[in-house]
Amino acid sequence: MSRDAVRWRVGRVRSVAGLLLALAIGAGLAGCGSAERRRLPPARSTAATLPPALSATPSIDDRVAQYGPAARARLQPYFASAGVPYPPARFLLLGLKQERELQLYAAGPDQPLAFVRAFAILGASGGLGPKLREGDQQVPEGIYSIVYLNPNSIAHLSMALSYPNDFDRARAADDGRDDATLGGDIMIHGGWKSVGCLAIGDQASEELFVLAADSSWQDAVVVISPVDFRQDKLPSGYRPPKPWVNALYNWLRSTLAALPPAPPPARSVAAGRQ
Repeated sequence: MSRDAVRWRVGRVRSVAGLLLALAIGAGLAGCGSAERRRLPPARSTAATLPPALSATPSIDDRVAQYGPAARARLQPYFASAGVPYPPARFLLLGLKQERELQLYAAGPDQPLAFVRAFAILGASGGLGPKLREGDQQVPEGIYSIVYLNPNSIAHLSMALSYPNDFDRARAADDGRDDATLGGDIMIHGGWKSVGCLAIGDQASEELFVLAADSSWQDAVVVISPVDFRQDKLPSGYRPPKPWVNALYNWLRSTLAALPPAPPPARSVAAGRQ
C-alpha cells in the first residue's frame, strides 16, 4: 500500500472516530471511565495566565461562574422550603436504583439532615445488585464520597465517586477477585444515558455541581441503594450475587433509616424529567 493510501486510511479512521464521539456526546451517552479523568483541568481558573491555546479549557471556577446564578436560583426555593441555609454546612445524595431517583439531603450548622429535593435518574445500566467487576455495567451500591469535580466531562458536568471503596476491596479480596478488575471512575453526570454511572440530565448536573463547589464537597456522602428500604422491599425474585450482599443491605437499611423520608408530593414534582 502506498504512503498516500496509508495516510488517507488513517485520516478516514480518525474522522469516523471523531464523528462517533460527537454523536455519543450529542445523544447524552457517557463513557464512565478513563476518558473522564483525562479531561480534568486545574481546579481554579487560570484563564489569565494560560496561553491562548489552553485558556479555553474551563476550570471549576469558570463553570461555577457560568452556571452558578441560574443553578442557585433554582435550588434556593427548595432549600428555603426545607429550612436549610444555602450553601449548606453538609449534604448527602441518595441514589435509588429501583425508584430511578437521586435525592438531595442537606443541613445547616447544628441541624439534622433534611430532604431538599429529588432528581430523576434518566440513565443507568445494569440492575439491582452491587458492582463486582469492570465491564459488568452495574452501578455500584454502598456508601461513597466525592473524589473530584469534572468541569469538562464528556457528559456536561460530573462528580466522581470513591468506588471502589474499602468495603468493595475487602469483599473482592474475600471472593478472590483481583483488585485491578473492579473498575472505577463512577460518575454522577449530565446527559440522559450512561453505562455504570448515574445520568441526571444537564440542568440537574449543573445544580449539583454548583452546590458541591459552593459547599464542602469533600465531606459529602453519596449513598446508592437498590431500593428505598424505608418503604420498599427487594423484589421477591431477587437473589444476591454474593453472600456478603445481605450484610451490605443491612448497612444500607440502617443508613436510610436515619434519613427523613422524602415527602410524596415533593418527589412527584421534583423528580420529573428535565
